[in-house]
Amino acid sequence: MRGTSSEDGRALRREAERVVNGVAQGRRTLDDGTSWFAALSQSGRQVVLQEVAGYAMQAHITSADGHAGVARSGVKPTANPAVMICMDPPRYGFVALPADEHVKAFRVLVSVLSVADTRRRQTYCRGTCGHTWHNLPPSVERL
Repeated sequence: MRGTSSEDGRALRREAERVVNGVAQGRRTLDDGTSWFAALSQSGRQVVLQEVAGYAMQAHITSADGHAGVARSGVKPTANPAVMICMDPPRYGFVALPADEHVKAFRVLVSVLSVADTRRRQTYCRGTCGHTWHNLPPSVERL
């Protein structure tokens, strides 16, 4: 991140983790998360896109997750981020997209993460999960 300290970058990544997982688990709306994201600087948006793409990879998204997430995202299925995430295997070069597509990419990534993460919480992590991001406090304040 240009012009910011590594501490600022860590703080942004922690905030991104909190906001994105809140949206993915239905504790925040996608619009709330998108508003938070859109208010970031361009370099901040790039950091967050890279983080969220990493979360999606860790959730082992499938092309079916991609299609379901795109349908939830409000982004046209023909938009670059939607096409990228629905490929088999998904493409993750969202940071390289033009800046005017970053909000679409965020909406797609968070929506797809929500689908994949829900599937994993209901199967792989059911009853035995120790992932901190799956154990958010009951209510997360609104943005």
